[in-house]
Amino acid sequence: MSDILIKNVTIVTMNERDEVIQGGDILISDGKIAAVGANLRAAAQGSVETVATPGPERHARVIDATGKIALPGFVNAHTHAAMTLFRGYADDLPLAEWLETKIWPAERRLTADDVYWGTLLSCDEMIRSGVTTFADQYFFMDKVAEAVEISGMRGVLSRGLIGVAPGAEGSLKEAITFCRRWNGKAGGRISTMLGPHAIYTCPPVFIEKVVKEAEMLGVGLHIHISETQKEVRECVERYGSSPVKVLKDAGLFELKVLAAHCVHLSREDMEILAQFGVGVAHNPTSNLKLASGIAPVPEMLKMGITVGIGTDGAASNNNLDMVEEMRLCALIHKVTSLDPTVLPARTALRMATTFGARAVGLGKMIGSIEPGKLADIILVDAHRPHMVPAHDVVSHLVYAAHSDDISTVIINGQVVMEEGRILTIDEERVFEEVQTRARRLAGKR
Repeated sequence: MSDILIKNVTIVTMNERDEVIQGGDILISDGKIAAVGANLRAAAQGSVETVATPGPERHARVIDATGKIALPGFVNAHTHAAMTLFRGYADDLPLAEWLETKIWPAERRLTADDVYWGTLLSCDEMIRSGVTTFADQYFFMDKVAEAVEISGMRGVLSRGLIGVAPGAEGSLKEAITFCRRWNGKAGGRISTMLGPHAIYTCPPVFIEKVVKEAEMLGVGLHIHISETQKEVRECVERYGSSPVKVLKDAGLFELKVLAAHCVHLSREDMEILAQFGVGVAHNPTSNLKLASGIAPVPEMLKMGITVGIGTDGAASNNNLDMVEEMRLCALIHKVTSLDPTVLPARTALRMATTFGARAVGLGKMIGSIEPGKLADIILVDAHRPHMVPAHDVVSHLVYAAHSDDISTVIINGQVVMEEGRILTIDEERVFEEVQTRARRLAGKR
């Protein structure tokens, strides 16, 4: 793996000091960030704090990033990647009807190869919007992992589990095998979890089994929690408590948990999530489109809960654009609280990067641009009309930028998109495969 020196770039580090470095450099070596600062080649000669740049026997590729902004790659904290196959297929329906009458019947027709091509399309789309890591819950996960490996992305992958389904025990065994086979693979870019879908599809007794298996495997859990009022109401009717309390009693929160949605929470629910260090994936577009509601994100953040941002699947969004998702996150909480200060741009950007990394369990590895972190970095072209004048670069990234402004994406020290050209995926082949397969899945010729 060759070294990379990014020169003359505005660096939004997202480190603990929230440093923004104008005209700085980033040195990448062996897939990690080796140094961040100004004029690294000169500084390396006289500073013990700067990692030495490559010598004559090891040359760095130099990227002149003048006019660009470098920031950590976005973390899509919750999605179902292969659901790109169902983009636009079942729009404008309530969640229960959407799942039961459209999505689940179509998913029963899915093949492993369908999931592979749908996931590759998702990876292509996410890379183009600056996503370097995504947390996925679906099935045929071996094929998802293969797509992640080819694309160059970083994936936190879990096999979705439906505890009330006839083959639930077999699915759990399949999930365990998947975790053992893929955890740490693709040069460390793939990590795994177990994925009980939700309390309304996985009764407490099944959740307890999944927790025991996750503990033995040493992996976390990815689950949907309190997405709709209907889910909460039926849980209270069936078990006498909210989904959060039932899951707590089942031992779920004793392990690392990534909780998607968390729209309808009581104060006590949030206290439980904070107490156990649960990571939350906020999915604003999906929650709006399915009329599920708006999660109490400002309240969760005030209580110390780590909240990242997810797109959910393309069937309920309908895109995987994290720039759009980040902006919507900042805006909807302002209007619901009637307070323009409640979720500022810097917080939204942190949710899409640092907080997202923590939520999916990778906070020590990614989420900021600082020495020792893995080199997951994106370059944004600031030489655009809507990015001028440069009063506040962070504000522009959240409120003004477009995903098309992202020019270069580096993951694990590998350039996967350069000046808008994807280097790891044959886009035309993916488009053709997905179009053909999607028509079959929708019952069309």
